[in-house]
Amino acid sequence: MSPSLQKIDRHTTHADDQHADDVLTIAKTLAKQFSETAVERDQAGGHAAAERESIRASGLLTLSVPKEFGGQGASWETINQVVRILAKADSSLAHVFGFHHLQIAGLQLYGNAQQQRRLLTATVENNIFWGNALNPLDKRTVASRLEDGYVLNGVKSFSSGSVGSDWLTISAWDETTQSPLIAVISSKQPGIQIQSDWDAFGQRQTDSGNVYFSQVFLPDHLVLQAPGQTPTPQATVRSQVAQLIMTNLYLGIGLGAFDAARHYTKEHAKPWFASGVEQSSDDPFIQRRYAELWLLLRPAIALADSAGRELNRVFEKGALITKEDRGNLAVSVAEAKCLAHRAGIEVSTQLFDATGARSTSAKYGFDRFWRNVRVHTLHDPIDYKLRDLGRYLLDGQFPDPTPYS
Repeated sequence: MSPSLQKIDRHTTHADDQHADDVLTIAKTLAKQFSETAVERDQAGGHAAAERESIRASGLLTLSVPKEFGGQGASWETINQVVRILAKADSSLAHVFGFHHLQIAGLQLYGNAQQQRRLLTATVENNIFWGNALNPLDKRTVASRLEDGYVLNGVKSFSSGSVGSDWLTISAWDETTQSPLIAVISSKQPGIQIQSDWDAFGQRQTDSGNVYFSQVFLPDHLVLQAPGQTPTPQATVRSQVAQLIMTNLYLGIGLGAFDAARHYTKEHAKPWFASGVEQSSDDPFIQRRYAELWLLLRPAIALADSAGRELNRVFEKGALITKEDRGNLAVSVAEAKCLAHRAGIEVSTQLFDATGARSTSAKYGFDRFWRNVRVHTLHDPIDYKLRDLGRYLLDGQFPDPTPYS
């Protein structure tokens, strides 16, 4: 490599690092803002319209759009760090933010060159906020063939980020081929009704209600994957983007719970009478508890960061992604997600053992950490992730490419 090229590479790396630092600074500012009302909004539920507009105004909606289309071209490492930072403060908004970028990833993984240019450029120019109605297990939305497209009828559940979105990624069942199509459509398309009816006990502001389709016209040029089309290895990477977003969501919740508990222990907790210490933080059993919780989080963070680097490497290969690339990535992501799952649940549960009875007061809202991570970790069963890993370790078989693995 010539000296001039070496200089360019160092400059580019420095510029990318600086951009990542700037992005994380913006994310931390947003997280601080969201943390001030997180407990109140969690109790209220519903649509966090003002906070979503803050995300839009921050400029972070264009993070994952490639630079050639006017976006920031950030790495998946950076995007997932933003998810983690936001989740420490408010995992519902981190969920909405992460799933916005999941839809953008889908455009790059499924869409042809013309679709990518048109839709990704529009995302930047119009600061589009993407939502999701691509629940693959819900086949109640049916696509009927027309001469120049399809007509959609039915309903989609678990449609994260749909309320308040500008565009949706959708799936619909084609009866003729007995297979799904994947497409995008404007949230304002006539015949679409987005209901703010999400009623789970956690993740209460993820805008994950039902989307109803009544005689909705879907033109051919918005279909990313036609019915009966076999997904390429590149297309099947979408599920790995989703799984790693969830991984960092769970880690953010775990870290948020850890920090909230630590602050409470240092500032408010009363020592147990038999401890013989004046401050709860001097109790050796409390100190051991925090060490054990951190040792759940620390390896989960390391594996998540490693999987993020692997996702970036594979994603950048584009159409050259092989089955082996995809398989190795799926193993890395499954490892990270299983540890993040366990860490998030354990830390958000055991924080009360470290903080005591007074910390259960509703004014602190510490229960939201457990409720949020418990609801979201049910997205797909951890038992099947562990089965995938065990099968790989024993037989060398990669996880089957599905929307969940």
